Amino acid sequence: MNLRIPGPTPIPDEVLRASAAQMMNHRGPEFAQILRRVTDGLNWVFGASTDVLSFTTSGTGGLEVAIVNTLSPGDRVLSVSIGSFGDRLKSIAKTYGADVVSYATEWGEAADPAEIARLLDADATIKAVLVTHNETSTGVTNPLEAIAKEVRARDRLIIVDGVSSVSSVPCPVERWDLDVVVSGSQKGWMAPPGLAFVHFSERAWAANAEARMPRFYFDAAKTRDSIAKLQTPWTPAVSIYYAMDRAFELLRAEGLEGVYTRHHAVAEYTRKRIKGMGLKLVPVDERFASNTVTAVYWPDGIDGKGVSKRAREEFGVVLGGGQGKLDGKIFRVGHLGFFQESDVAEALDVVEKLLASAKTTV
Repeated sequence: MNLRIPGPTPIPDEVLRASAAQMMNHRGPEFAQILRRVTDGLNWVFGASTDVLSFTTSGTGGLEVAIVNTLSPGDRVLSVSIGSFGDRLKSIAKTYGADVVSYATEWGEAADPAEIARLLDADATIKAVLVTHNETSTGVTNPLEAIAKEVRARDRLIIVDGVSSVSSVPCPVERWDLDVVVSGSQKGWMAPPGLAFVHFSERAWAANAEARMPRFYFDAAKTRDSIAKLQTPWTPAVSIYYAMDRAFELLRAEGLEGVYTRHHAVAEYTRKRIKGMGLKLVPVDERFASNTVTAVYWPDGIDGKGVSKRAREEFGVVLGGGQGKLDGKIFRVGHLGFFQESDVAEALDVVEKLLASAKTTV
């Protein structure tokens, strides 16, 4: 099976074997050593000098961690949404009682740092900005470093959904002065779903001390205090820690620059192939096209879902579909984590073949 969705992503055989190891005492010294190695690996990839926290949950659970540990009901926040996952982060904040101000672009567009600055200047009561770094529903990567500069210049918190970006494209949390950044094991980390990773800055911890949104399982302070003792507050997904421990060996062998270069090169190849087929990319400005997933419009008159079904059933190629208002209108090609150009080339060969066949029957 050629799995070309933007998560869960394919997993190296050695990581799969590691995840199948027998259980151990999660309060014992052996697991403590694994937790230390995994945490050190997270700190390395995030570019953090304090421990990145890990939670047994999905990426969405990690986003909930970010919201409930830094905000109180009634806090005014600016939601920057460029697609489905930006809308999800906004929904989490609303669910817990935040007073949300919305800035949403047309799907396919990146957020404008100048517009964020204008909105913050116009409303001094906004406490935090919620923003998605890499929006997999549209294949667009926001100019996060530039956005963060505007937010930090106005002394507001910046809370980042980095679920599909961290470990695949640069997102140095301290160098970019980011307050809360979330990622998930099923994306570029080459591991199964089950763990979310969350960085908190010193400002975020100060906000945490005053935050009054309800939390128990997702209490970041409890998790921080437990990790300092090389434990987790609750029973962890032990098998996923095994997988992450092995995956970090592979990541360190390739090096972060090698990882980023590979993602960039294959993304460039993918976009070139797509345009060579006469197809249109979803990103309006290719400067902001994602290096982890390429989103593409189906040609007019083509049954995209039918083509995807044939790709899966006849050739074993699994494409991502459109979400929300792009359902049935686009397909997405994931290229993050464990992959090579040949994996993407095989998938695009199948798309090209099936499109040629579909056009002859229209």
